[in-house]
Amino acid sequence: MTAELLRLVFHVTVLVVIGYFVVANGFWTVLFVAAAWQMLEHRRSSAAEDTRWLLSSSVLPRVSILVPAHNEAATMGESVRALLTLEYPNLEVVLVNDGSTDETLETLVHHFELQPIYPVYRHVVATKAVRALYRSGLHPGLVVIDKDNGGKADALNAGLNLATGALVCAIDADTLIEPDALLRVVQPFLSGEDVVASGGTIRVVNGSRVQAGRVVVPRAPRKPVAGLQAVEYLRAFLFGRLGWNRLGGNLIISGAFGLFRRDALRAIGGYQVDSIGEDMELVVRLRRAGIERAEASRVVFVPEPVAWTEAPESLRVLGRQRDRWQRGLVDVLWRHRCLLFNPHYGATGLVVSPYFVLVELLGPVIEALGVLGLAVGLSLGLVDLQFAILFLLVVYGWGLLFSIGALLLDELTTRRYESLADRVLLVCWALIEPLGYRQLTVVWQLRGMVRAARGRSDWGDMSRRGFLASRGGVGAPRSVPGEQGQR
Repeated sequence: MTAELLRLVFHVTVLVVIGYFVVANGFWTVLFVAAAWQMLEHRRSSAAEDTRWLLSSSVLPRVSILVPAHNEAATMGESVRALLTLEYPNLEVVLVNDGSTDETLETLVHHFELQPIYPVYRHVVATKAVRALYRSGLHPGLVVIDKDNGGKADALNAGLNLATGALVCAIDADTLIEPDALLRVVQPFLSGEDVVASGGTIRVVNGSRVQAGRVVVPRAPRKPVAGLQAVEYLRAFLFGRLGWNRLGGNLIISGAFGLFRRDALRAIGGYQVDSIGEDMELVVRLRRAGIERAEASRVVFVPEPVAWTEAPESLRVLGRQRDRWQRGLVDVLWRHRCLLFNPHYGATGLVVSPYFVLVELLGPVIEALGVLGLAVGLSLGLVDLQFAILFLLVVYGWGLLFSIGALLLDELTTRRYESLADRVLLVCWALIEPLGYRQLTVVWQLRGMVRAARGRSDWGDMSRRGFLASRGGVGAPRSVPGEQGQR
Protein backbone atom coordinates (compact mmCIF):
# COMPACT_ATOMS: atom_id res chain seq x y z
CA MET A 1 0.00 0.00 0.00
CA THR A 2 1.50 3.34 -1.07
CA ALA A 3 1.89 6.21 1.37
CA GLU A 4 -0.79 8.24 -0.42
CA LEU A 5 -3.30 5.37 -0.34
CA LEU A 6 -2.55 4.74 3.33
CA ARG A 7 -3.10 8.41 4.08
CA LEU A 8 -6.41 8.34 2.17
CA VAL A 9 -7.63 5.24 4.06
CA PHE A 10 -6.63 6.86 7.33
CA HIS A 11 -8.47 10.11 6.59
CA VAL A 12 -11.61 8.21 5.56
CA THR A 13 -11.41 6.25 8.82
CA VAL A 14 -11.06 9.48 10.79
CA LEU A 15 -14.12 10.96 9.08
CA VAL A 16 -16.16 7.82 9.78
CA VAL A 17 -15.14 7.78 13.45
CA ILE A 18 -15.78 11.49 13.97
CA GLY A 19 -19.10 11.18 12.14
CA TYR A 20 -20.10 8.30 14.40
CA PHE A 21 -19.03 10.29 17.46
CA VAL A 22 -21.21 13.22 16.41
CA VAL A 23 -24.23 11.04 15.57
CA ALA A 24 -23.99 8.82 18.65
CA ASN A 25 -23.41 11.63 21.11
CA GLY A 26 -26.11 13.66 19.39
CA PHE A 27 -28.54 10.78 19.96
CA TRP A 28 -27.44 10.42 23.58
CA THR A 29 -27.71 14.14 24.22
CA VAL A 30 -31.26 14.21 22.88
CA LEU A 31 -32.08 11.12 24.96
CA PHE A 32 -30.67 12.74 28.08
CA VAL A 33 -32.65 15.95 27.56
CA ALA A 34 -35.79 13.90 26.88
CA ALA A 35 -35.15 11.82 30.02
CA ALA A 36 -34.72 14.93 32.18
CA TRP A 37 -37.88 16.45 30.69
CA GLN A 38 -39.80 13.21 31.23
CA MET A 39 -38.50 12.98 34.79
CA LEU A 40 -39.67 16.49 35.68
CA GLU A 41 -43.08 15.83 34.17
CA HIS A 42 -43.30 12.47 35.92
CA ARG A 43 -42.41 14.00 39.29
CA ARG A 44 -45.04 16.73 38.90
CA SER A 45 -47.75 14.23 38.05
CA SER A 46 -46.83 11.82 40.85
CA ALA A 47 -45.92 14.33 43.57
CA ALA A 48 -49.19 13.84 45.42
CA GLU A 49 -49.63 10.21 44.38
CA ASP A 50 -50.00 7.55 47.04
CA THR A 51 -50.01 3.95 45.84
CA ARG A 52 -51.48 2.65 49.11
CA TRP A 53 -55.05 3.45 48.04
CA LEU A 54 -54.63 0.97 45.21
CA LEU A 55 -54.40 -1.86 47.74
CA SER A 56 -58.13 -1.58 48.35
CA SER A 57 -59.09 -0.53 44.84
CA SER A 58 -61.46 -2.64 42.77
CA VAL A 59 -59.93 -1.38 39.50
CA LEU A 60 -56.69 -3.32 39.92
CA PRO A 61 -56.45 -6.05 37.27
CA ARG A 62 -55.34 -9.54 38.26
CA VAL A 63 -51.60 -10.03 37.73
CA SER A 64 -50.00 -13.41 37.06
CA ILE A 65 -46.27 -13.54 37.80
CA LEU A 66 -44.51 -16.01 35.49
CA VAL A 67 -41.36 -17.49 37.05
CA PRO A 68 -39.25 -19.86 34.93
CA ALA A 69 -36.95 -22.00 37.11
CA HIS A 70 -34.26 -24.52 36.27
CA ASN A 71 -32.20 -26.11 39.07
CA GLU A 72 -33.10 -23.44 41.62
CA ALA A 73 -33.63 -25.70 44.66
CA ALA A 74 -31.19 -23.74 46.86
CA THR A 75 -33.12 -20.46 46.68
CA MET A 76 -36.57 -21.33 45.34
CA GLY A 77 -38.43 -21.49 48.66
CA GLU A 78 -37.27 -18.08 49.80
CA SER A 79 -37.83 -16.49 46.38
CA VAL A 80 -41.42 -17.75 46.12
CA ARG A 81 -42.26 -16.61 49.66
CA ALA A 82 -41.04 -13.13 48.77
CA LEU A 83 -43.27 -13.07 45.67
CA LEU A 84 -46.33 -14.20 47.63
CA THR A 85 -45.90 -11.29 50.06
CA LEU A 86 -45.75 -8.54 47.43
CA GLU A 87 -48.08 -5.60 48.05
CA TYR A 88 -50.68 -6.49 45.44
CA PRO A 89 -54.20 -7.70 46.32
CA ASN A 90 -55.06 -9.67 43.19
CA LEU A 91 -51.98 -11.79 42.56
CA GLU A 92 -51.23 -15.18 41.05
CA VAL A 93 -47.77 -16.77 40.95
CA VAL A 94 -47.19 -19.30 38.16
CA LEU A 95 -43.87 -21.04 38.69
CA VAL A 96 -42.60 -23.20 35.83
CA ASN A 97 -40.19 -25.98 36.76
CA ASP A 98 -38.39 -26.27 33.42
CA GLY A 99 -37.02 -29.80 33.54
CA SER A 100 -34.88 -29.28 36.65
CA THR A 101 -32.50 -32.12 37.47
CA ASP A 102 -32.05 -31.09 41.11
CA GLU A 103 -34.67 -31.04 43.89
CA THR A 104 -36.48 -27.85 42.79
CA LEU A 105 -39.88 -29.55 42.53
CA GLU A 106 -39.43 -31.53 45.76
CA THR A 107 -38.48 -28.33 47.59
CA LEU A 108 -41.64 -26.60 46.38
CA VAL A 109 -43.83 -29.57 47.29
CA HIS A 110 -42.36 -29.61 50.80
CA HIS A 111 -42.48 -25.86 51.50
CA PHE A 112 -45.87 -25.08 49.96
CA GLU A 113 -47.81 -28.35 50.30
CA LEU A 114 -48.40 -28.70 46.57
CA GLN A 115 -51.37 -30.80 45.46
CA PRO A 116 -51.92 -32.14 41.91
CA ILE A 117 -54.64 -30.36 39.93
CA TYR A 118 -56.29 -31.12 36.60
CA PRO A 119 -57.62 -27.81 35.21
CA VAL A 120 -59.07 -27.31 31.79
CA TYR A 121 -57.17 -24.60 29.92
CA ARG A 122 -56.31 -23.67 26.35
CA HIS A 123 -52.87 -24.48 24.99
CA VAL A 124 -52.72 -21.24 23.03
CA VAL A 125 -48.93 -21.38 22.62
CA ALA A 126 -47.11 -24.61 21.80
CA THR A 127 -44.56 -25.73 24.43
CA LYS A 128 -42.60 -28.77 25.53
CA ALA A 129 -44.67 -31.44 27.26
CA VAL A 130 -46.24 -30.56 30.61
CA ARG A 131 -45.78 -33.40 33.08
CA ALA A 132 -48.01 -32.23 35.94
CA LEU A 133 -49.75 -29.21 37.47
CA TYR A 134 -49.89 -28.36 41.16
CA ARG A 135 -51.56 -25.81 43.44
CA SER A 136 -50.36 -24.86 46.90
CA GLY A 137 -52.49 -25.92 49.86
CA LEU A 138 -51.08 -22.99 51.84
CA HIS A 139 -51.28 -20.28 49.17
CA PRO A 140 -54.08 -20.84 46.61
CA GLY A 141 -52.55 -18.18 44.38
CA LEU A 142 -49.44 -20.32 43.80
CA VAL A 143 -49.56 -22.67 40.79
CA VAL A 144 -46.61 -24.84 39.74
CA ILE A 145 -46.08 -26.31 36.27
CA ASP A 146 -43.70 -29.24 35.93
CA LYS A 147 -42.55 -29.66 32.33
CA ASP A 148 -39.82 -30.99 30.09
CA ASN A 149 -36.87 -28.67 29.64
CA GLY A 150 -37.29 -26.23 26.78
CA GLY A 151 -35.44 -23.10 27.90
CA LYS A 152 -36.57 -19.84 29.42
CA ALA A 153 -38.82 -18.72 26.53
CA ASP A 154 -40.59 -22.09 26.39
CA ALA A 155 -41.12 -22.02 30.17
CA LEU A 156 -42.64 -18.54 29.98
CA ASN A 157 -44.96 -19.71 27.21
CA ALA A 158 -46.13 -22.59 29.41
CA GLY A 159 -46.87 -20.11 32.18
CA LEU A 160 -48.67 -17.85 29.72
CA ASN A 161 -51.00 -20.71 28.74
CA LEU A 162 -52.05 -21.31 32.34
CA ALA A 163 -52.09 -17.71 33.62
CA THR A 164 -55.49 -16.27 34.53
CA GLY A 165 -54.47 -12.64 35.07
CA ALA A 166 -55.31 -9.88 32.59
CA LEU A 167 -51.69 -8.83 33.00
CA VAL A 168 -48.65 -11.11 33.20
CA CYS A 169 -45.37 -10.20 34.86
CA ALA A 170 -42.33 -12.04 33.52
CA ILE A 171 -39.36 -12.24 35.88
CA ASP A 172 -36.18 -14.24 36.35
CA ALA A 173 -36.14 -16.78 39.17
CA ASP A 174 -33.42 -14.83 40.99
CA THR A 175 -35.00 -11.38 40.61
CA LEU A 176 -35.80 -9.60 43.89
CA ILE A 177 -38.85 -7.36 43.43
CA GLU A 178 -39.46 -4.56 45.92
CA PRO A 179 -42.79 -4.92 47.80
CA ASP A 180 -44.58 -2.02 46.07
CA ALA A 181 -43.06 -2.54 42.61
CA LEU A 182 -46.15 -4.20 41.11
CA LEU A 183 -48.42 -1.41 42.34
CA ARG A 184 -46.19 1.11 40.59
CA VAL A 185 -45.52 -0.74 37.34
CA VAL A 186 -49.25 -1.45 36.83
CA GLN A 187 -50.20 2.23 36.84
CA PRO A 188 -49.60 2.92 33.11
CA PHE A 189 -52.24 0.28 32.33
CA LEU A 190 -54.75 2.08 34.55
CA SER A 191 -54.23 5.43 32.86
CA GLY A 192 -53.84 4.41 29.21
CA GLU A 193 -55.66 1.80 27.14
CA ASP A 194 -52.97 2.00 24.47
CA VAL A 195 -50.30 0.57 26.82
CA VAL A 196 -49.25 -2.99 25.97
CA ALA A 197 -46.21 -3.32 28.25
CA SER A 198 -44.40 -1.55 31.06
CA GLY A 199 -41.15 -2.08 32.89
CA GLY A 200 -39.28 -0.73 35.87
CA THR A 201 -35.69 -0.10 36.92
CA ILE A 202 -33.28 -3.01 37.33
CA ARG A 203 -30.55 -2.41 39.90
CA VAL A 204 -27.43 -4.36 40.82
CA VAL A 205 -27.86 -6.14 44.17
CA ASN A 206 -24.18 -7.06 44.67
CA GLY A 207 -22.94 -5.63 47.96
CA SER A 208 -26.42 -5.08 49.38
CA ARG A 209 -27.81 -6.96 52.35
CA VAL A 210 -30.54 -9.45 51.37
CA GLN A 211 -32.84 -11.13 53.85
CA ALA A 212 -35.93 -13.29 53.23
CA GLY A 213 -35.96 -12.40 49.55
CA ARG A 214 -35.84 -8.64 50.21
CA VAL A 215 -33.07 -6.09 49.87
CA VAL A 216 -33.05 -4.71 53.42
CA VAL A 217 -29.89 -2.58 53.18
CA PRO A 218 -29.12 -1.28 49.66
CA ARG A 219 -25.44 -0.58 49.13
CA ALA A 220 -23.35 0.34 46.12
CA PRO A 221 -21.17 -2.61 45.02
CA ARG A 222 -17.67 -2.57 46.49
CA LYS A 223 -16.11 -4.83 43.88
CA PRO A 224 -15.03 -3.09 40.66
CA VAL A 225 -16.71 -5.37 38.08
CA ALA A 226 -20.09 -5.17 39.82
CA GLY A 227 -19.67 -1.48 40.64
CA LEU A 228 -19.03 -0.53 37.02
CA GLN A 229 -22.15 -2.43 36.01
CA ALA A 230 -24.20 -0.59 38.66
CA VAL A 231 -23.41 2.72 36.93
CA GLU A 232 -24.06 1.13 33.54
CA TYR A 233 -27.50 -0.10 34.64
CA LEU A 234 -28.54 3.28 36.05
CA ARG A 235 -27.47 4.99 32.84
CA ALA A 236 -29.30 2.46 30.66
CA PHE A 237 -32.58 2.69 32.58
CA LEU A 238 -32.84 6.23 34.00
CA PHE A 239 -31.28 7.93 31.01
CA GLY A 240 -31.81 5.61 28.06
CA ARG A 241 -35.21 4.02 28.59
CA LEU A 242 -36.73 7.03 30.30
CA GLY A 243 -35.71 9.15 27.33
CA TRP A 244 -37.36 6.77 24.86
CA ASN A 245 -40.69 7.32 26.62
CA ARG A 246 -40.61 10.75 25.02
CA LEU A 247 -38.95 9.83 21.71
CA GLY A 248 -41.10 7.12 20.17
CA GLY A 249 -41.23 4.46 22.88
CA ASN A 250 -39.03 1.62 24.08
CA LEU A 251 -38.07 -1.50 22.17
CA ILE A 252 -36.82 -3.29 25.30
CA ILE A 253 -38.45 -4.43 28.53
CA SER A 254 -35.94 -6.28 30.68
CA GLY A 255 -36.55 -10.00 30.90
CA ALA A 256 -35.87 -9.72 34.64
CA PHE A 257 -39.00 -7.63 35.29
CA GLY A 258 -41.71 -6.69 32.79
CA LEU A 259 -45.51 -6.42 32.79
CA PHE A 260 -47.61 -7.24 29.69
CA ARG A 261 -51.20 -7.59 28.55
CA ARG A 262 -51.80 -11.33 28.53
CA ASP A 263 -54.11 -11.32 25.51
CA ALA A 264 -51.62 -9.29 23.49
CA LEU A 265 -48.88 -11.86 24.18
CA ARG A 266 -51.14 -14.75 23.26
CA ALA A 267 -52.25 -13.01 20.08
CA ILE A 268 -48.67 -12.86 18.77
CA GLY A 269 -47.83 -16.44 19.81
CA GLY A 270 -45.88 -15.71 22.99
CA TYR A 271 -42.09 -15.80 23.18
CA GLN A 272 -39.92 -16.95 20.28
CA VAL A 273 -38.08 -19.99 21.58
CA ASP A 274 -35.43 -19.80 18.83
CA SER A 275 -34.39 -16.23 19.65
CA ILE A 276 -31.47 -15.64 21.99
CA GLY A 277 -32.80 -12.13 22.64
CA GLU A 278 -36.31 -13.32 23.48
CA ASP A 279 -37.19 -10.40 25.80
CA MET A 280 -36.36 -7.68 23.26
CA GLU A 281 -37.77 -9.71 20.37
CA LEU A 282 -41.10 -10.03 22.17
CA VAL A 283 -41.39 -6.26 22.71
CA VAL A 284 -40.44 -5.43 19.12
CA ARG A 285 -43.02 -7.95 17.84
CA LEU A 286 -45.67 -6.49 20.18
CA ARG A 287 -45.01 -3.00 18.87
CA ARG A 288 -45.04 -4.14 15.25
CA ALA A 289 -48.29 -6.03 15.70
CA GLY A 290 -49.95 -3.10 17.45
CA ILE A 291 -48.95 -0.62 14.75
CA GLU A 292 -49.92 -2.97 11.91
CA ARG A 293 -53.33 -3.71 13.45
CA ALA A 294 -53.91 -0.16 14.75
CA GLU A 295 -54.15 -1.54 18.29
CA ALA A 296 -52.41 -0.89 21.61
CA SER A 297 -48.66 -0.67 21.06
CA ARG A 298 -47.22 1.75 23.65
CA VAL A 299 -44.36 0.44 25.80
CA VAL A 300 -43.69 2.52 28.90
CA PHE A 301 -40.75 2.71 31.29
CA VAL A 302 -41.61 3.65 34.89
CA PRO A 303 -38.58 4.66 37.01
CA GLU A 304 -39.90 4.02 40.55
CA PRO A 305 -40.65 0.25 40.51
CA VAL A 306 -37.36 -1.46 41.31
CA ALA A 307 -36.20 -5.04 40.89
CA TRP A 308 -32.75 -6.19 41.96
CA THR A 309 -30.58 -8.63 40.05
CA GLU A 310 -27.16 -10.12 40.63
CA ALA A 311 -24.47 -8.90 38.25
CA PRO A 312 -21.47 -11.05 37.26
CA GLU A 313 -18.41 -10.40 39.41
CA SER A 314 -15.80 -11.94 37.09
CA LEU A 315 -14.71 -10.63 33.72
CA ARG A 316 -15.00 -14.12 32.22
CA VAL A 317 -18.69 -14.46 33.09
CA LEU A 318 -19.42 -10.82 32.24
CA GLY A 319 -17.80 -11.30 28.84
CA ARG A 320 -20.11 -14.25 28.12
CA GLN A 321 -23.11 -12.19 29.14
CA ARG A 322 -22.23 -9.24 26.87
CA ASP A 323 -21.35 -11.58 24.02
CA ARG A 324 -24.84 -13.12 24.36
CA TRP A 325 -26.55 -9.73 24.62
CA GLN A 326 -24.91 -8.60 21.38
CA ARG A 327 -25.88 -11.81 19.60
CA GLY A 328 -29.42 -11.25 20.82
CA LEU A 329 -29.37 -7.71 19.44
CA VAL A 330 -28.15 -8.95 16.05
CA ASP A 331 -30.87 -11.60 15.99
CA VAL A 332 -33.70 -9.19 16.85
CA LEU A 333 -32.66 -6.41 14.48
CA TRP A 334 -32.27 -8.89 11.62
CA ARG A 335 -35.67 -10.49 12.29
CA HIS A 336 -37.33 -7.08 12.26
CA ARG A 337 -35.19 -5.35 9.63
CA CYS A 338 -38.37 -4.20 7.88
CA LEU A 339 -38.71 -1.51 10.58
CA LEU A 340 -35.55 0.34 9.56
CA PHE A 341 -36.38 3.77 8.11
CA ASN A 342 -39.91 2.58 7.36
CA PRO A 343 -42.35 5.51 7.72
CA HIS A 344 -45.28 3.09 8.11
CA TYR A 345 -44.09 2.44 11.66
CA GLY A 346 -43.80 6.12 12.57
CA ALA A 347 -41.18 7.02 15.19
CA THR A 348 -40.41 3.32 15.73
CA GLY A 349 -39.26 2.96 12.12
CA LEU A 350 -37.73 6.40 11.60
CA VAL A 351 -36.03 7.05 14.96
CA VAL A 352 -35.95 4.10 17.37
CA SER A 353 -34.92 1.34 14.96
CA PRO A 354 -32.19 3.44 13.25
CA TYR A 355 -30.74 4.27 16.68
CA PHE A 356 -30.41 0.62 17.62
CA VAL A 357 -28.81 -0.25 14.29
CA LEU A 358 -26.45 2.73 13.96
CA VAL A 359 -25.48 3.19 17.60
CA GLU A 360 -26.08 -0.03 19.53
CA LEU A 361 -25.25 -2.54 16.78
CA LEU A 362 -22.58 -0.79 14.70
CA GLY A 363 -21.15 1.28 17.57
CA PRO A 364 -18.61 -1.36 18.73
CA VAL A 365 -17.28 -1.73 15.17
CA ILE A 366 -16.75 2.03 14.78
CA GLU A 367 -15.20 2.36 18.24
CA ALA A 368 -12.75 -0.46 17.54
CA LEU A 369 -11.94 1.12 14.18
CA GLY A 370 -11.29 4.42 15.93
CA VAL A 371 -8.88 2.91 18.48
CA LEU A 372 -7.04 1.00 15.77
CA GLY A 373 -6.90 4.04 13.50
CA LEU A 374 -5.62 6.24 16.31
CA ALA A 375 -2.85 3.76 17.14
CA VAL A 376 -1.80 3.47 13.49
CA GLY A 377 -2.00 7.25 12.96
CA LEU A 378 0.19 7.99 15.97
CA SER A 379 2.78 5.36 15.01
CA LEU A 380 3.04 6.72 11.44
CA GLY A 381 2.94 10.36 12.42
CA LEU A 382 -0.39 10.96 10.69
CA VAL A 383 -2.07 12.25 13.87
CA ASP A 384 -1.00 15.19 15.96
CA LEU A 385 -0.52 13.99 19.56
CA GLN A 386 -2.11 17.10 21.01
CA PHE A 387 -5.22 16.64 18.82
CA ALA A 388 -5.45 12.95 19.79
CA ILE A 389 -5.31 13.78 23.51
CA LEU A 390 -7.88 16.54 23.12
CA PHE A 391 -10.25 14.25 21.20
CA LEU A 392 -9.94 11.47 23.80
CA LEU A 393 -10.62 13.97 26.60
CA VAL A 394 -13.75 15.18 24.82
CA VAL A 395 -14.97 11.59 24.37
CA TYR A 396 -14.21 10.80 28.03
CA GLY A 397 -15.85 13.98 29.31
CA TRP A 398 -18.97 13.57 27.20
CA GLY A 399 -19.48 10.00 28.39
CA LEU A 400 -18.82 10.99 32.01
CA LEU A 401 -21.44 13.72 31.72
CA PHE A 402 -24.08 11.15 30.79
CA SER A 403 -23.09 8.85 33.68
CA ILE A 404 -23.17 11.66 36.25
CA GLY A 405 -26.48 12.80 34.78
CA ALA A 406 -27.92 9.31 35.34
CA LEU A 407 -26.75 9.40 38.97
CA LEU A 408 -28.48 12.77 39.41
CA LEU A 409 -31.69 11.37 37.91
CA ASP A 410 -31.41 8.52 40.40
CA GLU A 411 -31.29 11.06 43.23
CA LEU A 412 -34.54 12.55 41.92
CA THR A 413 -36.39 9.22 41.69
CA THR A 414 -35.56 5.85 43.22
CA ARG A 415 -32.71 7.08 45.45
CA ARG A 416 -32.06 3.72 47.06
CA TYR A 417 -28.62 4.55 48.47
CA GLU A 418 -28.94 6.61 51.64
CA SER A 419 -25.30 6.98 52.68
CA LEU A 420 -22.94 9.58 51.26
CA ALA A 421 -20.25 6.88 50.96
CA ASP A 422 -22.40 4.90 48.50
CA ARG A 423 -23.03 7.96 46.34
CA VAL A 424 -19.33 8.88 46.30
CA LEU A 425 -18.43 5.29 45.39
CA LEU A 426 -20.83 5.35 42.43
CA VAL A 427 -19.20 8.57 41.21
CA CYS A 428 -15.80 6.87 41.48
CA TRP A 429 -17.04 3.92 39.42
CA ALA A 430 -18.40 6.40 36.85
CA LEU A 431 -14.98 8.11 36.65
CA ILE A 432 -13.09 4.91 35.87
CA GLU A 433 -15.70 3.15 33.73
CA PRO A 434 -14.47 4.61 30.38
CA LEU A 435 -10.86 3.66 31.19
CA GLY A 436 -10.51 0.04 30.16
CA TYR A 437 -13.93 -1.34 31.04
CA ARG A 438 -15.59 0.32 28.06
CA GLN A 439 -12.92 -1.06 25.72
CA LEU A 440 -13.39 -4.58 27.11
CA THR A 441 -17.13 -4.28 26.49
CA VAL A 442 -16.41 -3.39 22.85
CA VAL A 443 -14.23 -6.50 22.50
CA TRP A 444 -16.98 -8.72 23.94
CA GLN A 445 -19.59 -7.14 21.67
CA LEU A 446 -17.42 -7.68 18.60
CA ARG A 447 -16.94 -11.31 19.61
CA GLY A 448 -20.71 -11.63 19.93
CA MET A 449 -21.23 -10.23 16.44
CA VAL A 450 -18.72 -12.68 14.97
CA ARG A 451 -20.41 -15.58 16.75
CA ALA A 452 -23.82 -14.38 15.60
CA ALA A 453 -22.55 -14.44 12.01
CA ARG A 454 -21.45 -18.04 12.60
CA GLY A 455 -24.89 -19.00 13.89
CA ARG A 456 -23.98 -19.48 17.56
CA SER A 457 -27.09 -19.46 19.76
CA ASP A 458 -25.92 -21.02 23.04
CA TRP A 459 -26.03 -19.02 26.28
CA GLY A 460 -22.80 -20.28 27.80
CA ASP A 461 -22.24 -21.23 31.45
CA MET A 462 -22.98 -18.44 33.93
CA SER A 463 -21.85 -18.68 37.55
CA ARG A 464 -23.44 -16.48 40.19
CA ARG A 465 -22.99 -16.32 43.93
CA GLY A 466 -26.67 -16.48 44.89
CA PHE A 467 -28.37 -15.13 48.00
CA LEU A 468 -28.08 -16.61 51.45
CA ALA A 469 -30.27 -15.12 54.14
CA SER A 470 -28.03 -16.51 56.84
CA ARG A 471 -25.24 -14.25 55.63
CA GLY A 472 -27.57 -11.37 54.99
CA GLY A 473 -26.23 -10.87 51.52
CA VAL A 474 -24.56 -12.59 48.61
CA GLY A 475 -23.66 -16.18 49.36
CA ALA A 476 -21.42 -18.91 48.04
CA PRO A 477 -20.78 -19.35 44.31
CA ARG A 478 -23.14 -21.54 42.33
CA SER A 479 -23.23 -22.57 38.70
CA VAL A 480 -26.13 -21.84 36.41
CA PRO A 481 -26.16 -23.90 33.20
CA GLY A 482 -26.90 -21.31 30.57
CA GLU A 483 -27.56 -23.93 27.93
CA GLN A 484 -30.98 -24.42 29.53
CA GLY A 485 -31.79 -20.79 28.88
CA GLN A 486 -32.10 -19.71 32.50
CA ARG A 487 -29.51 -16.98 32.06
